[in-house]
Amino acid sequence: FGRMKPVIVVHGGAGRIFKEREEGSRAGVVRAALRGYGILKRGGSALDAVEEAVRSMEDDPHFNAGCGSVLNEKGEVEMDAIIMDGKNLDSGAVSAVKCIANPIKLARLVMEKTKHMLLTDHGAHLFAQAMGIPETPGEKLITERSRERWKKNLEPDSNPEEFQKDLGTVGAVAIDSEGNVACATSTGGLSNKLIGRVGDTACIGSGGYADNCSGATSTTGHGESIMKVVLARLILYHMEQGMSPEMAADTALDYMKTRVGGLGGVIVVNSSGEWAARFSTKQMSWATVKDEQLHYGIYAGERHTKPVDEALASESGGF
Repeated sequence: FGRMKPVIVVHGGAGRIFKEREEGSRAGVVRAALRGYGILKRGGSALDAVEEAVRSMEDDPHFNAGCGSVLNEKGEVEMDAIIMDGKNLDSGAVSAVKCIANPIKLARLVMEKTKHMLLTDHGAHLFAQAMGIPETPGEKLITERSRERWKKNLEPDSNPEEFQKDLGTVGAVAIDSEGNVACATSTGGLSNKLIGRVGDTACIGSGGYADNCSGATSTTGHGESIMKVVLARLILYHMEQGMSPEMAADTALDYMKTRVGGLGGVIVVNSSGEWAARFSTKQMSWATVKDEQLHYGIYAGERHTKPVDEALASESGGF
């Protein structure tokens, strides 16, 4: 069916993943990749696959997106998300949204049901109501861990930057059997951020970009640095100049580090189905499925591989 072999790549955020959360992060990205791949294998679209993969991680409290998002200075959850279709460059995004379990779903609706690309805060809230998206009480999205961190960061001698390293933005990129690419990214942002702070995630070209002509990418890391270099679009630019996904990712991350001192991570798939998962931080949880093989890792140079069938068999719950 089709002419392309479908590929999906997901990330669960770049930064420092604390030991006690490694297993959960690994399992979470693997589950997301398998879910997205299931859609692609049945002939589904890249767009549906990346939305499903990200939704799966939004629902997983191990990640800083949806349930498990970090809190702003006032102790509330404010989330950003983006989705983009490489076929026609359509995109939808939301920023500073509260009380919604799956911001990525709302971003998709912005793309498909409005003439706009980005809705924010109160307006996004009204649109969600109009679309019949159920409201989730803010407390439901707040984990014990996020609240603890928020309190710690409020202490006079605290250094929020220290905790910032454990970021956990989530994202996915895919190419389907038709050769269409898509990207999706979702985040709770920075811990103890100012109210109304929007980072790179909701910004087209920074938090993600997808174009059938070259490929798709989703980013994670220090949002303000990512925005300064428009990281996602920069990677695609390098691929348009003939670089492989890995080379393009490394070159762009390197530039961000030397030019503005920013660290981060990216996942990439190009228009011929080659992929990469690269990061300049200590760690980034990632997983990919291609040719019925699942690959995943967290540390630099770490890469486990197993057949999809075997992975699915050991995946408990809902498959």
